[in-house]
Amino acid sequence: MSAMPAATGLPTRRRLGDRLGDRLLLGLAILASLTAVVVIALIIYKLIDGASASISTFGLGFLWHSTWNPASSAGVADANVFGAGTLIFGTVVTSAISLLIAVPLGVAIGVYLSLLAPGRVGAVIGPLVELLAAIPSVILGLWGIIILAPVMRSTIEPALHGAFGFIPIFGTPSATGLGVFTAGVVLAIMVLPIIASISRDLFLSVPRELKDGALALGATRWEMIRGVVLDSTRPGLAAATILGLSRALGEAIAVTQLMGAGSVLSKNLFTTGDSLASRLAEQVTNPQSSQQLAALFYCAVILLAMELVVNLAAQLIVRHFERNQGVLR
Repeated sequence: MSAMPAATGLPTRRRLGDRLGDRLLLGLAILASLTAVVVIALIIYKLIDGASASISTFGLGFLWHSTWNPASSAGVADANVFGAGTLIFGTVVTSAISLLIAVPLGVAIGVYLSLLAPGRVGAVIGPLVELLAAIPSVILGLWGIIILAPVMRSTIEPALHGAFGFIPIFGTPSATGLGVFTAGVVLAIMVLPIIASISRDLFLSVPRELKDGALALGATRWEMIRGVVLDSTRPGLAAATILGLSRALGEAIAVTQLMGAGSVLSKNLFTTGDSLASRLAEQVTNPQSSQQLAALFYCAVILLAMELVVNLAAQLIVRHFERNQGVLR
């Protein structure tokens, strides 16, 4: 029998190179993380610095006052008086409309693509749904003006008013089809691929043994989906919904095209309105005064704060579900 060669360690030079590579990788990862933190801190600092004049002038009342008058001519009583109440209202309402439409549709699409669709059908529909995310928002806004707004004016808004007109939010239809409701529908189209693709991946990640076990115990397909798939992916679905909300809150171009730049708070969803992102896109490049520019920075601070709160809420929701399911120790 031939003797086995004695085991030899890796060359010293290679071990040294591995250690240097590990340290280099660690250093690059730390540098990238610190860079992200510094960039966010600089953005927050710049926004607060630009909004400081408006914050000191209007205080927290800026959040609910609806006057926005950048007029600088003499004799105007409320010249250079600003408030973001209308803008915050429009931002929240359009985002809520988009989620009410996109979340059920997105989850249903995810269920179909992951559990119900034949292989070839899912291979075709899946990429088409994700392709919606690649369409520029300005194109969707243009489609909303040319195609959706006339349908809203002639069919959808009159039908909703006729069926639910006793509810104030479904008041008199718009004469142009442009307004808060139309903007919310287009936002739903923009949010839909995010929720649908994440939902599909979540449902595919559920172990097949759990699904087959539920069916073997006599559960119907719907009972399996409701009791196993949807229940085990609730944290991910909540995070997907919050991610879609973040997308809707920050959209500017399509909302600017479709909301009509209204400046009055109204319960009627068919009237015109405006949002924080839309007002920034409209006026930040050509403010009439330094007070107006400071007010726009204030709007940016509010929008950033809303985004941060939404993302923090998503993390808290996920951790809450994980803790209840015993994932966290």
